[in-house]
Amino acid sequence: MLRIDPTQIPTKDLHQFILGAVAPRPIAFASTLSADGIPNLAPYSFFNAFSSNPPILIFSSNRRVANNTTKDTLKNVEDTGEVVINVVSHSIVRQAALTSVEYGPEIDEFVKAGLTPLPSEMVKPFRVAESPVHMECKVEQILPLGDKGGAGNLIICRIVLMHIAEEVLTDKGRIDPHKIDLMARMGRFYYARASGSAIYEIVQEVNAFGVGFDGLPAGIRHSTVLTGNQLAQIAALTELPGSEETAALLAEDARARECLAAANPKEALHRYAQEALERGDVELGARLAMLGEQGG
Repeated sequence: MLRIDPTQIPTKDLHQFILGAVAPRPIAFASTLSADGIPNLAPYSFFNAFSSNPPILIFSSNRRVANNTTKDTLKNVEDTGEVVINVVSHSIVRQAALTSVEYGPEIDEFVKAGLTPLPSEMVKPFRVAESPVHMECKVEQILPLGDKGGAGNLIICRIVLMHIAEEVLTDKGRIDPHKIDLMARMGRFYYARASGSAIYEIVQEVNAFGVGFDGLPAGIRHSTVLTGNQLAQIAALTELPGSEETAALLAEDARARECLAAANPKEALHRYAQEALERGDVELGARLAMLGEQGG
């Protein structure tokens, strides 16, 4: 593997390795006001949610690597203690990217990016009308991480009011990932779109104790067909299928009988199990894998 000692590599190169590895990252589209009342918009991908009670968001405004200067957003939150964090959907991602241009502090990025300022209710900075979620925040703390180019300044924000567009909600009132259509940053100029086929469900019961990899028979655990992710689906079961369940499978599934009669029955059963696991039928996948142990 490529070994990187952070003390032996230029910061600009280390920065790109970190961003390429820690990805995708959500984007905070931060709206602030200067002390003179000039609106500012800027996207930040050093960003995430860190607490629900209290509701805390944190983003980092890093010092510029090239000249060790700081950004307008940092100055504004230092002066006013307020920020609105808007999310970036696919419909506005290029407009958000445009605001990353280093315009002077006298420039209103709402105007430059063609976005609509919407008055907030509990803070002074404007919301971005085109964004599907706005989080009005009070700045709790600003934590400088260093004084050299590339050093972050963690801006710890408490949400005081949240606005969510109703059109991105499900019938049950939850955010639908396909409707909100969020964008994320990767390394360099790469982005990721979190909707459509990029989204799939992983349901893992945290209070049900799965058998784990160590609870799988060696013939399944060392399968040459099933991947680590697929083995984990079986290992998440609280109990593996027994002989009665595999016997019932043989009676009702002609393809399972064909697999058992193949030249390499275990491999054939594991390939059939793989198909079942890929479409989310963990029960069938586990029964097929266990049939391989009992009859293969």
